[in-house]
Amino acid sequence: MERKVERAFFEAGKALTELRDHRLYRSTHGTFEEYCRDRFGYSRRQPYLLMEAAVIFDNLLENCDRNDHILPTNEWQIRPLSKLDSDIQPEAWEQAVDSANGKVPSHRIVKDVVQRIIERTKVPNTYQIGEVCQILVKDNPELRGKGRCWAIVSAVNEFSCTVRMWDGEYAIGLQHLKSFNYLPQECQQVKEICDRISRVYSGELEESVQKFLEMLGKLNRAYLTAVEEKLLSLIEKEYGVTD
Repeated sequence: MERKVERAFFEAGKALTELRDHRLYRSTHGTFEEYCRDRFGYSRRQPYLLMEAAVIFDNLLENCDRNDHILPTNEWQIRPLSKLDSDIQPEAWEQAVDSANGKVPSHRIVKDVVQRIIERTKVPNTYQIGEVCQILVKDNPELRGKGRCWAIVSAVNEFSCTVRMWDGEYAIGLQHLKSFNYLPQECQQVKEICDRISRVYSGELEESVQKFLEMLGKLNRAYLTAVEEKLLSLIEKEYGVTD
């Protein structure tokens, strides 16, 4: 029974994933985030953190040969593992268990282990395909007008990334990128927004419509508000690009 209590966060993450994937919230709410807020009192990020933790927990449960009875008891303990590839996460967890003298390691211990692994395997470009970044103009005149815009990494080069924005692809130096540190689910949400804007965006739109779409490209969050969603849907309908 104690084990069930300790692993409640894992069960919550699995259940939230099913609620989202099967869109079971649609009978009462327009978005998954609104449903989680009203039903469970979660912030916008909390359900995604729990879902990500459930994936990591499954990975540890399946691949940790040693200390398989020492597993996380809350989401905060394993949050640092999200920075590592899935095949390295079990090794990192086992190192953290060793550092905690065979007990469940704290967030700090896991974070320290993860940092050591990152430093050990560090390469000049640590961005990943699909990661959402912010454009930093600094002293680059070619990026004028793109400041604070988000961009999705589509290719990783040695000292630059090819990024996709709503109006095309660009090669951007690492010094002009800053990661939003979004969770995978949030990156996917931004990609979907980018896809929708790209299908309708052009230089031939009415100025007010074009400015609205460009404003969406500078959001520092991974979701649209209810009003923004309605306006974007109306533009899609008006220009005949709805699915």
